[in-house]
Amino acid sequence: MQRLTESYFAATDEAPLLETSCASILREAALQWPDAVALIDADDTPPARRRWSYAELHQRAERTARALLANFEPGSHIAIWAANCPEWIVLQFGLAMAGMVMVTINPANRVSELGYVLGQSRSRAVFHQRHYRGVDMAQSIAAATQEHDLELARVVCLEHFDDFLNEANADCLLPAVAPQDPAMIQYTSGTTGRPKGALLNHFSVTNNARMMAELKSLNENTVNLAVAPLFHTGGCVAGVLGSVQTGGALLLPSAFDAASMLDLIEQEQATYTFAVPTMLVALLAEQSSRPRDLSSLETVFSGAATVPVEVVKRVEQEFNARLIIGYGQTETSPAITHTRLDDAPDDKSETIGCALPQVEVKIVDPESGATMPVGHPGELLTRGFLVMMGYYEMPEATAATIDDDGWLHTGDLCSMDERGYCRITGRLKDMIIRGGENIYPREIEEVLYAHEAIEEVAVIGLPDDHWGESVAAVLRLCEGESVRSQTLENHVGASLARHKVPRRWFVMTEIPATASGKLQKYKLVDMFKEGTLQKFELPCRGA
Repeated sequence: MQRLTESYFAATDEAPLLETSCASILREAALQWPDAVALIDADDTPPARRRWSYAELHQRAERTARALLANFEPGSHIAIWAANCPEWIVLQFGLAMAGMVMVTINPANRVSELGYVLGQSRSRAVFHQRHYRGVDMAQSIAAATQEHDLELARVVCLEHFDDFLNEANADCLLPAVAPQDPAMIQYTSGTTGRPKGALLNHFSVTNNARMMAELKSLNENTVNLAVAPLFHTGGCVAGVLGSVQTGGALLLPSAFDAASMLDLIEQEQATYTFAVPTMLVALLAEQSSRPRDLSSLETVFSGAATVPVEVVKRVEQEFNARLIIGYGQTETSPAITHTRLDDAPDDKSETIGCALPQVEVKIVDPESGATMPVGHPGELLTRGFLVMMGYYEMPEATAATIDDDGWLHTGDLCSMDERGYCRITGRLKDMIIRGGENIYPREIEEVLYAHEAIEEVAVIGLPDDHWGESVAAVLRLCEGESVRSQTLENHVGASLARHKVPRRWFVMTEIPATASGKLQKYKLVDMFKEGTLQKFELPCRGA
């Protein structure tokens, strides 16, 4: 192995780049493995779980494409607002075959968040489930349509998906879909608080998914327990497109639950699954409480946050499975680096691995742009097939992220060792990662600034043993005002998804700031670690 002296890892050709699309890979799978199980509905009660072969999945996706083309032109943007379900995957491939662009929306989004995404993406239609966590989604869509003056041609509840398929014209010819055509818009928030839609093409997502699957040694015998949300690239790209290109079965539950997940591994002989660190801890605890037969499990993939070395060792010992760690971003389709299956536990806990095939990575000085010596931290940049087409209708934001030489600036501070393995040392971006979910403080701060009692606010991430980071807010109140934490939680929860609501609240008469007035959030985190911030904490839950 070449030993690096500077923090630049050149692209390798250990895996080829293929001229594929989301449509072509399903057609190829249906030809190569027509009778193999492609999809299993994990929410059905055994032994009556619904199963689709690759031939059946392909046939249903083609019918979906023809129903879509009976209503919309190729190139139309169509949104999916739902939790994991088989119809989601059928729609994903149907949209691809129809030459349309899939817009994914977090089902936890509230009306204002939903309306912004539907409007900014110029979605022509939205497919949704009936309820999510007690919310009537049709009512939310109606409210968002009115609030944002949306022009939706169709709103289809997935409970009536078969009725929609009846609109298909069997004689309709499907359009040619090129690898470089746009496939999906995935929304990722920015430090301005306004979500940005990363436009990804078929070439980037299919090749990225295949390379990830091959690094994990997935194949036609793999049973992939796919718990990653499909509205994430980790779900609809890494999970779905990786499984289809290697011929395995996708075992799809609607949501993560440690007990049911372990039951599914035992019942369906799952060989592979994904779990962020908080999920791994929950799985280990559940397995200790009520052991299952997990002898089929071969590989566990994790990412989104550092996995403690003891957790790595426990997973590999107690589950008798190999752990692999990945790092990436929505803007990079998504994977940039991976550890390898045979890496040492320390590498899996302390590093994010090295670059995928065909991907360049370098660490640069954030100010000068100079490549850093090995071992010195700087911003991680990447270049190659994986880089997004750009942020949809946001040229300035795109230019701020992708430079003139094609390098995508991740905003993450990392160091690279002489092997090309990288370690995350911090973040340039003002971002909190809670249980694998990216949370952007500015979005929460804008909601809090609308509260009449608040003069100034800084939302920060605090260390949390379970979630990795928890969301907290430090407030300076208007003169003479007082407020309860429960009131503030209700205020934020009315506008934003539940995981974005701060659970710890602090009130200070003066928040640390620079001479120019910029709040010094790192000082607040340091104060918390020292135990001095806690004296400013509001009692929890309105006590």
